Amino acid sequence: MRHCSPVSPYRPISPPHSQGTAIHDLASRLRRLPASCGPVRLVGVDGHAGSGKTTFAGELARALDDAPVLHLDDIASHDELFAWTGRLLTRVIEPFHRGESAEYAPYDWQARHFGPPRTLPPAPVVLIEGVGAGRRALRPHLACLLWMELPSEESWTRGRQRDGEEQREFWGEWVSAERRHFAEDPSRPFADALVRQCVKGYEVLPGPVNTAGLDHALTLGDGPSAMC
Repeated sequence: MRHCSPVSPYRPISPPHSQGTAIHDLASRLRRLPASCGPVRLVGVDGHAGSGKTTFAGELARALDDAPVLHLDDIASHDELFAWTGRLLTRVIEPFHRGESAEYAPYDWQARHFGPPRTLPPAPVVLIEGVGAGRRALRPHLACLLWMELPSEESWTRGRQRDGEEQREFWGEWVSAERRHFAEDPSRPFADALVRQCVKGYEVLPGPVNTAGLDHALTLGDGPSAMC
């Protein structure tokens, strides 16, 4: 069971003229949430490929005093685009529940094999970002789930532009796999907050499971520029 309700980080926490401090206020609220995975407050950042998850997670991690970030691209592989749940539970979730450091081998997408082991400490807050971070098997271990609110087609267009023509064939395979994944195991309906990238920073709206009394947007002024 997830624990965002007691100390919700998605209420308005800064007036418009104080946007520069908003992401730090959000980080402060995340720190105060009850631990969800042993001593760890595990925060999932999910969304379509190309929606800006990695950038947002990096900004949030810095506001959390460089909190560790686990990229699901390091857990998945060409042969297991979404069939990596067991590996994540065994290598990361179970050690965290014991209060121990996790150890996993990040996947090299160019060499097509797993690399040397990497350690992930059971910090007070750990971010997991990637497509499927809010999947059914992981939600019981999350303190909060954030969803990057960008439509699938727009996200995939951004991703294709980012990766270039050499990844065209892979993107064709990926889009089909992602469609199947979210059809069978959607994340957005269970998100505590919806994150939109704006001209300056981010706008965070109450998510589908966390709307009671949260009828205002939270604008985060720290972050990269993009059109909102």
